[in-house]
Amino acid sequence: MRQAGDGLEVTAGPENGGKRRPGRLASGGAIREAAAALFLEKGYQGTSMDEIASAAQVSKQTIYTHFASKEELFADLVLGNADRVEEFAGGLAPMIDEATDLEAGLRRLARRYIALVVRPDVLRLRRLVIGESARFPELARTYYERVPGRVLDTLAGMFARLAAEGRLEVQDPALAAQHFAWLIVGEPVDRGMFYPAESLRGQGELEQMADAAVKVFLAAYGPKGAD
Repeated sequence: MRQAGDGLEVTAGPENGGKRRPGRLASGGAIREAAAALFLEKGYQGTSMDEIASAAQVSKQTIYTHFASKEELFADLVLGNADRVEEFAGGLAPMIDEATDLEAGLRRLARRYIALVVRPDVLRLRRLVIGESARFPELARTYYERVPGRVLDTLAGMFARLAAEGRLEVQDPALAAQHFAWLIVGEPVDRGMFYPAESLRGQGELEQMADAAVKVFLAAYGPKGAD
């Protein structure tokens, strides 16, 4: 979420009673911030463009200069997490290659992965996408392909390379990627779909879960005869 004052003009004159008014260049960010808060709290159907305009302190016409429709604004929110995931996916190989050994690299990767996925905002967004998947099936499919699916594809490619190098024994890289991912995030993500997003496990416990998942993964896929 954006912080107050980040690209926003604040006018304290008597004409607006000191209310924050987004400048022309900042209005898109203010609209996204307001829409994200409202969609995550009230869902798609429960949120109106009038409410978004009021929360963003812009006119409804200003919203339509940035987004053609409520559906487009919703899609912008849903797919906004893709850039963060793309950055994470692009850094997977260096996390392994720069580590002192494979287990250390996988532990680092697993800890980063669980920290990325088990965040209150990410869990709330996942619930929102699932809840609206019947209304927006193509958007839900795109979200899956660009977020969890992107990570799984990257893991599969990395495990195939590690197998070719003799560092893992993997017959089916895609299946190995699923095993790795769900050993790490399966339980906390599943829990996050039912419990309040704020009732998360602490960082220490999440890191222990990630480390344990790596040990189980290596027990199944590590080179046979390795120490």
